[in-house]
Amino acid sequence: MQTAVLTDRERAAVQAYLRLLHTVRAAFDVEPGPPGGGRPPVVPPAVLAEAERALEEAGLAGNEEAFFRLLHAWCPPEA
Repeated sequence: MQTAVLTDRERAAVQAYLRLLHTVRAAFDVEPGPPGGGRPPVVPPAVLAEAERALEEAGLAGNEEAFFRLLHAWCPPEA
């Protein structure tokens, strides 16, 4: 299996995205309260800001297609 060789900034962008993804998943895994009474899941703004900043520094902001190709090459889905 071939893997991508990332620059430091690309690696930081992928890692920040994965942290954001895990944070969002954890937020949605929390048991909600009674129907209609619970609050929506919250993602800490710092986690989202880190991902946005890392994408900008890697030159990937606004280029989701290139980013997800890079992500898939570096961290392929498990079979």
